[in-house]
Amino acid sequence: MDFTASQIASFLSGTVEGDPNVLINTFSKIEEGRQGALTFLSNEKYTPFLYTTQASVVLVSKDFKPEQPVLATLIRVDNPYDALARLLQWTEQFKEKREGIDSDSSIDSTAVLGKEVYVGHFSCICGETQVGDGSKIFPQVYLGNRVRVGKNCILYPGVKVFDDCVIGDNCILQAGVVIGGDGFGFAPQKDGSYIKIPQIGNVVIENDVEICANTTIDRATMGSTIIRRGVKLDNLIMVAHNVEIGEDTVIAAQTGIAGSSKIGSKCMFGGQVGITGHISIPDGTVISAQAGIISTVKTNEHPLLGSPAIPSKEFLRSFTLFRKLPELVSELKATRKELEALKQKINNNA
Repeated sequence: MDFTASQIASFLSGTVEGDPNVLINTFSKIEEGRQGALTFLSNEKYTPFLYTTQASVVLVSKDFKPEQPVLATLIRVDNPYDALARLLQWTEQFKEKREGIDSDSSIDSTAVLGKEVYVGHFSCICGETQVGDGSKIFPQVYLGNRVRVGKNCILYPGVKVFDDCVIGDNCILQAGVVIGGDGFGFAPQKDGSYIKIPQIGNVVIENDVEICANTTIDRATMGSTIIRRGVKLDNLIMVAHNVEIGEDTVIAAQTGIAGSSKIGSKCMFGGQVGITGHISIPDGTVISAQAGIISTVKTNEHPLLGSPAIPSKEFLRSFTLFRKLPELVSELKATRKELEALKQKINNNA
């Protein structure tokens, strides 16, 4: 569907510089722009592309001052990146709508579906499960017994939600997400074998959560594993039993969180962070990629880096010394030889 620059500017409360009637029908990166595309400029490193892009419209900040002529029509907004996000959300509503119940899906007679729910091919919805108004259950999704899915949720292909788990309103679960698989609980025996500990809890996901592809969240041993409102989890994250993640926390790919750890609100974790079990991390903590957290974090004053993690400034100073270790060892060996030679000379003269 085509939109004019003036229509887009009106939606974004922005102002147009250039042709208000130029038509937009797609989006692009600024360096790959073409006719009919809209792009944005929010990072000054990409400013040179503004003067060469073939995109028809570029979102720029209200205080941006071009240093050369710009061929594209500009739309000035408060924050180009935020404006792009809102625009992408707005245009989603014009895509093909999915609705109805596909005949080859399996829905238990005791399940309750709200209004305008979509259920795709080969999906299975088990007994006493409820799906809220406007939610979309894509093909090959499994919802176990007594599952609760809120309003306006999207569960993409291959999502699995096991018995008794709860998903709030406006949640998105990307392909391959598994909610409520058994926690990793085994009791060691004297002979070295293990007995499985039944996991009888569930997972509770609050409103406005997005969980990306192939992330897994285990059910609690007892009680609930809890993902609070607004949490965003990247691909391939593992959240163990009885973990709690606070509101608006963002976690990047391949992070692993061991059982019963409590993560505060508004935290930011980089990729491949490892967190041991039964610890707490305070609100607002920033943890850099590949950091290992082995004990409770006392303060969010500094970003954490390294394994075991320490404040990033300390880690970088330590790493500088680590890189010089071969040189320092050589110098130490040379000094030791000199001392031995000096000691021998003194003994000979005694």
